[in-house]
Amino acid sequence: MLLNLHSYYSLRYGTLSPKELISGMLANGYDTAVLTDINNSSGSLEFIKEGLAAGLTLLTGMDFREGSQQRFITIAKNKEGFKEINEFRTKLNMENRQVQERSPEFDNVFVIYPLSSVGKFELREYEYIGIKPSERTKVMLMEKRTVERCVILAPVSFRKEDYTLHRQLRAIDNNLLISQLDSEQIAPDDECFISKAKLMRLFAELPLILANTNRLLGQCSFNFNFTSVKNKATFTGNRYNDKQLLLKYSMDGFQRRYSKNDKIAIERIKRELEIIENQFFSSYFLITDDICRYARSRQFHYVGRGSGANSCVAYCLGITDVDPIALNLPFERFLNPKRKSPPDFDIDFSWAERDEMYDYIFNRYQTGHTALMGAMSTFRSRSILRELGKVYGLPKAEIDRLVNEPEHLLNKNEVTNTILSVYNKMADFPNQRTIHASGVLISEEPLTCYSAMDNPPKGLATMQFDMYLAEDINFEKFDILSQRGIGHIKDCKSIVRENLGKVIDTDNPKRFFSDPRIADQLRSGDTIGCFYIESPAMRQLITKLKCDDYLTLVAASSIIRPGVASSGMMAEFIKRHHNPSTVIYPHPVFKEQLEETYGVMVYQEDVMKIANAFGGLDMADADVLRRMMSGKYRSKDHLIEIEDKYFNNCREKGYDEKISREIWRQMESFAGYSFNKAHSASFAVESYQSLFLKTYFPLEFMVSVLNNYGGFYNRKVYVNEARVSGANICLPCVNKSNYNTAIFGKDIYLGFDCIQNLEGKLATKIVEDRKLNGEYHNLENFTKRTGAGLEQLVNLIRVGALRFTGDSKKQLLWEAHLQMSKHKPVPAGNLLFETESRKPILPPLEENTLEHYYDEIELLGFCVTGTLFDLVKSEFRGDVLATDLCQYEGKTLRMVGDFVCEKFVKTKRGELMKFGTFLDSHGKFFDTVHFPQTLNQYPLRGAGIYLIEGKVVVEYGCPSIEVLRCAKMPLKADPRSE
Repeated sequence: MLLNLHSYYSLRYGTLSPKELISGMLANGYDTAVLTDINNSSGSLEFIKEGLAAGLTLLTGMDFREGSQQRFITIAKNKEGFKEINEFRTKLNMENRQVQERSPEFDNVFVIYPLSSVGKFELREYEYIGIKPSERTKVMLMEKRTVERCVILAPVSFRKEDYTLHRQLRAIDNNLLISQLDSEQIAPDDECFISKAKLMRLFAELPLILANTNRLLGQCSFNFNFTSVKNKATFTGNRYNDKQLLLKYSMDGFQRRYSKNDKIAIERIKRELEIIENQFFSSYFLITDDICRYARSRQFHYVGRGSGANSCVAYCLGITDVDPIALNLPFERFLNPKRKSPPDFDIDFSWAERDEMYDYIFNRYQTGHTALMGAMSTFRSRSILRELGKVYGLPKAEIDRLVNEPEHLLNKNEVTNTILSVYNKMADFPNQRTIHASGVLISEEPLTCYSAMDNPPKGLATMQFDMYLAEDINFEKFDILSQRGIGHIKDCKSIVRENLGKVIDTDNPKRFFSDPRIADQLRSGDTIGCFYIESPAMRQLITKLKCDDYLTLVAASSIIRPGVASSGMMAEFIKRHHNPSTVIYPHPVFKEQLEETYGVMVYQEDVMKIANAFGGLDMADADVLRRMMSGKYRSKDHLIEIEDKYFNNCREKGYDEKISREIWRQMESFAGYSFNKAHSASFAVESYQSLFLKTYFPLEFMVSVLNNYGGFYNRKVYVNEARVSGANICLPCVNKSNYNTAIFGKDIYLGFDCIQNLEGKLATKIVEDRKLNGEYHNLENFTKRTGAGLEQLVNLIRVGALRFTGDSKKQLLWEAHLQMSKHKPVPAGNLLFETESRKPILPPLEENTLEHYYDEIELLGFCVTGTLFDLVKSEFRGDVLATDLCQYEGKTLRMVGDFVCEKFVKTKRGELMKFGTFLDSHGKFFDTVHFPQTLNQYPLRGAGIYLIEGKVVVEYGCPSIEVLRCAKMPLKADPRSE
């Protein structure tokens, strides 16, 4: 009876979730309704599924609008009709077309026009006019043949008490003050539930319209299979061939990865293949393998990580580089018969190559069957207050106060009370559809069977639903991620080949695990630029663990996670690592299963191992238990059954009830923050690949880091690291530099991309013309060939990029201004007959080194020909250097440091404290701790040179300074402004 429901997926219009719509239906006596969200079908399948659980007959369609104008409503007669609606909306989106007043022709869809459309065109057989309760009297004036084509249209968009919220959402959507909204931009205030009995009474005198409505609904049904796998069913065309091909590829990989007589590996592969086939996962593995094969054919470096690294088949295929047998990783963590939600592979590519991988996937697999996963961004805490503050025209200062000091007395007024009254209602409302960070869907059926698709800026079709709905309807996504760390590795190999003439590879990373030089590099914490292990916290942890082997690094990659650290288990792990003989295991099973991690459940797999070995659960149940305990399992129904099974098994084994309950408690607490070991192992493999390059090719590696735009730190830190490693850092030069940073022997020339405010077109032109026509001869030759304007030329001169001329900056600046005033700019190009102007004769001009430093800071962000220490007024550089700190444990001393970064943390009392990282005058790192009391009195204020006084504390060989006082040191005046 309700043909036009809007959920909150009608973005910034509806206010009710699908579940709330169903509750409203039940409360008002309805058993049938149609969800017709505006221009999208994001919530359709969620609505249908919720309705099935509530025992209702629910249908779906779409409300097509152009701006605020409703054109028509569509209702799917069946699944084919739903597909037709989604195809039409997708076509409009992909072609950026407007919705016309007349609907297209449909085969399995009913169309309902608003009353305002009467007489504009002849209605087709499946088309109707919608009559709202408030429009009943107008029917009396209509011709009988028109009335015969009418149905009841009683839209529902909000609860009556949420009408203000609806108006606020409309104001946000239209970027208007709430007082500026006109009637067309908002819904009438009666778009809320009325009881079915009342609706029937309202239309009692219009029985024909009532009959039409019931007949329309009677012709619709929507049966959807939520349990069948929606992915592409086969890779080869049939399941048998998929099974055989996957077996062949797995055995080919076995020959590469293991010895011929490795019976454990053979048995593991056979067991995995059986589960893969039984779970209909062969196609998923083969498609992932196909993606990786293409990447290898293009020599793209990639990393397969996540729970997929628990698979020996994935290791043999080359999807991952983690040996799950060597690390005792259970396959059930990735795939098992009792897992209700589909797993997926995470494949990382270089940020510069991911778009080509997308192109391959979209071209390789059928158009209309491949799309990016959608995502839904929601209204969150502060953003709600800011959006509503703008709607009511509050000044920025008042909005800031409302956000930062909600209890402030000045916030108590009519407007802020109205804002705060809807604050909680808007929390987690969908705000806009966007793109999932990495997910790709490849389906058997056309994707329009599940939703319409959007056409975001990427230009690749994107589903209108998110990963949570994909999981609910049994869709496995392919995660195609990007990260800069992979770019570091790939580019470094090319740079080494060009600069040193050596061909190197980072395949077979196991060989790096036993390399003593890499072990020394790791143990020292000298890991700047290396993926996942370069942050201050990670370098400190590596130092405290004296980490010099793969397994310890795997553990470090997990215990660095915030949950483990805040629980106190990171400190406990470090303590046990240094004194393993003092570890007391709560039960012999802990020693047997977790001796590698000293009885600490560091990984998610550890929870599974204990549930299996101690609690007698099979590995499939153990994985379900882990997911439930970690909050990643939507249904809790299974948990009681598994809990009972665990305790019954413990009683049968004769365990003390207290021990059984304590271990259950530990599993619950660990599951919430533990990390996937396979994930950590994948990270550690990539870390070792980076470490290999940093250890043996430190300069080339740092150039590759710079050209991939860094990692954890800003560019200054990586330039400093290259200098400390022995490089001669050179300012950009028009005759030497490329767009990116370049290396020649030990000379590293910063790229034009480092220069702030330099136009990209000019930077590219400088390099292209030089390659085509040779080096630039002088300033005039450069300007004629590149067409550089005065402003850009001045920047290049000030940064030292034309120093090849031998003239000073000031001479070049005079010459540039004289040239530009005498001659009009000429188009850049090859000069067949070049004529040169006579250079002006200038008096000697004074040079000041400080000017150069300040020019570099302004244009590059840091000093190159010197350091920030050279600008400090004082000559004092600290009582000691960073490398000597361990010798002064317990002593109070002063350090001078160049600020690198800071990290906020909250104490148990909720107070803020900071961890700081600095470089000393020799370019070496040291770390500081700022407790709340001293931080309030002596705050860190961003970049600069600081004088720091504090006590030296050394934990397991890792020094830091507990700060008593600190302040920025004054710099010498900028002579350019004098």
